[in-house]
Amino acid sequence: MSEDKNKSKADKGDKAAKAADSAQAAEKAAAKAEKAEKMRNKAKGKSVAAVELADGAALPPAPPPRMKIKYQTEVMPKVKEAFKVTNPMAMPMLDKVIINVGLGKQLEGTKLNLKAKEQTISDLTVISGQKPIMKRAKKSVSNFKLREGFEIGCMVTMRGARMWEFVDRLISLAIPRIKDFRGVNPKSFDGRGNYAFGINEQGIFPEVNMAEAQFTHGMNITFVFKNSTDEMTRLVLQELGMPFAKPEERRKAS
Repeated sequence: MSEDKNKSKADKGDKAAKAADSAQAAEKAAAKAEKAEKMRNKAKGKSVAAVELADGAALPPAPPPRMKIKYQTEVMPKVKEAFKVTNPMAMPMLDKVIINVGLGKQLEGTKLNLKAKEQTISDLTVISGQKPIMKRAKKSVSNFKLREGFEIGCMVTMRGARMWEFVDRLISLAIPRIKDFRGVNPKSFDGRGNYAFGINEQGIFPEVNMAEAQFTHGMNITFVFKNSTDEMTRLVLQELGMPFAKPEERRKAS
């Protein structure tokens, strides 16, 4: 009887080993089939990114923004030649772009109009690609019925690739859509190399659906530069495509 039990145990052990081997063989066959499918997809012309995304892997890094490449390859050599800058670290660099929207007129008692607040946040999110922050009053002003801590506007600060993409869309798509446009003010520099200008309507950005807009609001856009002067910033923005108004055109417009 003991010998029969030992034999049955041995038979069970052999069966378990065979089942494990078959499972490993099935896994290897599935891996080979998956690899073959990837090779077929590549041969058919499908992108490697799409194949890797289907497997849950990360996408390859995005290419650098077009406007940043233009700055590095076309604008920097002209700035070096015009201002005799020899040190690359002393070149003017666009550090950040800031968008401000004032909502003081939308105050209803102690709070902002909810629809105006939600729409402004939605518009800035679509335009900039990131969520803005609410700005509060730093001090009380009785003439304006304003108390410290009241929400009075929205602000968003862009840096890096998102900033360069916004500058590209602003110059290439948004500014040409301004009605009766005669150029941006060429004197809106602050003396330290930064430039700011205002927009009267958010509808110039193609991302904003004006059919769903509850009210029209403008915004102030500021370009903040490092290692720059007003003359350097003007040259950089001109070479990037910023359409400054010419003196003759401004006299005719006035």
